Amino acid sequence: MEVDKYNLKNPSVKRILQEVREMQSSPSDDFMSLPLEENIFEWQFAIRGPGETEFEGGIYHGRIQLPAEYPFKPPSFMLLTPNGRFETQTKICLSISNHHPEHWQPSWSVRTALLALIAFMPTSPNGALGSLDYKKEERRVLAVKSREAAPRFGTPERQKLIDEIHQYMLGKAPSVPQQNSVQGSEEHPGNNEGGAQVQDTGVVAAAEELPNPAVGEIQGVGERVIEEVHEVPVDVNPSPTGTSVSREIPAGVPSDQLLQRPVTRVQKPADDRLFTWAAVGLTIAIVVLLLKKFMKSSGYGALFMDGS
Repeated sequence: MEVDKYNLKNPSVKRILQEVREMQSSPSDDFMSLPLEENIFEWQFAIRGPGETEFEGGIYHGRIQLPAEYPFKPPSFMLLTPNGRFETQTKICLSISNHHPEHWQPSWSVRTALLALIAFMPTSPNGALGSLDYKKEERRVLAVKSREAAPRFGTPERQKLIDEIHQYMLGKAPSVPQQNSVQGSEEHPGNNEGGAQVQDTGVVAAAEELPNPAVGEIQGVGERVIEEVHEVPVDVNPSPTGTSVSREIPAGVPSDQLLQRPVTRVQKPADDRLFTWAAVGLTIAIVVLLLKKFMKSSGYGALFMDGS
């Protein structure tokens, strides 16, 4: 870039050249932006569609026009790639654009503005100027088309820079995910290609809360079943709460063999045996007294006394 033709004492020129050096020394995988050789106040850029949205995998080109008072006044933005969220070749209305200069801060840069633009992509348009509200399916189709070729815009110099940026972003942006696989995972979150099936045990329900689990984690669900067993120990003074034990049990073990606890016999205290012997002795004493009374009343008792 020929910088001799610019007034290096100008604050705007100094700031723009500084941002160019930062953009070249610290490139990002999410965006790329460079100014024209003949006009450093006009930048061409491309952003990568945010992940886990209908824009994922898309490459969206645009144009930034910096004002002569930059960075004290905000730039204007224009999208060149059809995307279903913003109109093309129309200055869009954002809080970081010249439509809202009251929100702009001189500490912000082109890098900051591009990150904000990526964040604005999946948001609701709410009728803002230059916004569109396409369906998700239509936006996915546009994301696929955005990778095929860079948009045609402006002079040959502009087009050359656009093509260079497009080739750079193709190496950084992943391909657009297949729509069928996305819909299949939404309709059948519990079924996977590995044949894993989630049993209705109430314990593995926590696995459904994990977003996009890894393949190894999904296959691990089918190999084992986690069961929680609450055991209450036998004690003279039992505790009101039991002990929770987590164990791994093979999935093929029958349910009647899952838990086999040893039978614990509790011996009776010594007081029970004493009470039993006391009751037996009392019964014998009563029988003896009744027998003596019967013999006395029948005369056998007197005969026995005289003989003695």
